[in-house]
Amino acid sequence: MPMRSVLDRMARAGRPPLHTLPAAEARAAYEAGAGVLETPKAALPRVENLQIPARDGTALAARLYAPSSDAGLPLLLYLHGGGFTLGSIDTHDVLCRELARLAGCMVVSLGYRLAPEHRFPTASDDAWDALVWLAAQARQLGADPARLAVGGDSAGGTLAAVNAILARDAGLPLALQLLIYPGTTAHQDTPSHQTFAHGLVLEAPAIAWFFDQYVGQGPEREDWRFAPLLAPDVDGVAPAWLGLAECDPLVDEGVLYADKLRAAGVPVDLEIYRGVTHEFIKMGRAIPEARQAHADAARALRSAFGLEDEA
Repeated sequence: MPMRSVLDRMARAGRPPLHTLPAAEARAAYEAGAGVLETPKAALPRVENLQIPARDGTALAARLYAPSSDAGLPLLLYLHGGGFTLGSIDTHDVLCRELARLAGCMVVSLGYRLAPEHRFPTASDDAWDALVWLAAQARQLGADPARLAVGGDSAGGTLAAVNAILARDAGLPLALQLLIYPGTTAHQDTPSHQTFAHGLVLEAPAIAWFFDQYVGQGPEREDWRFAPLLAPDVDGVAPAWLGLAECDPLVDEGVLYADKLRAAGVPVDLEIYRGVTHEFIKMGRAIPEARQAHADAARALRSAFGLEDEA
């Protein structure tokens, strides 16, 4: 099976686990390996680097991808994964290009600030500040302010889910929340965290390390902006598409969050990709399920944005 061959190759490479390195070295190692299994980099007619102001005046790096020069494109704010500690616009460049190409929408990828230099809730605040700014600047960017969505993978999926709740509270309509194996629980105590604790890309010691960098063990751990499953209510949040990996410590909490949304009457489309692990979405060169997930996510975006008839 392709996933097994990927795991075997990773084991043979013998690189030190990222969580055993200082944060700066772990980031560099993640950057170096990020594109190895990606699909070819799609050429797009418009790719621009932006700066988005955060509430404290910091200029956050961002990158805009557009599949055409048309005005009024729908816009997806994308938030990369990496345990709030790793990852960047560059590590998710290929994925964001694919989403823009396949969905026919503008994608803006945000370089939110990372832990441990910037602990909770900085990443969450940065993500929200970016969404508010994009909603206000959409027309100037060539986007349609009435067709906005938010998405992300892993920690970025957490940030996207939080953004959807904040958007509901602020009266900012979103067409979709695109959640790729999001973290949603305060503590890693679901059965899948035990079942898939070792040997499958994202291991239990790495999860503990990421969260120690970002949130620690204090009361912030119970804040719903870290663990959206603890949100008091999710009534009226944007419809959701969730793409989960079957062999992932986070799969149970993804299902639980889908259940929470459904119980609140939120439309939910849940896909669990069989036989794959965390990070599979960035392995399109080797894993057919990754390419299927790209297509499924794009289809969900097109449907939410009312683009089905233009396919």
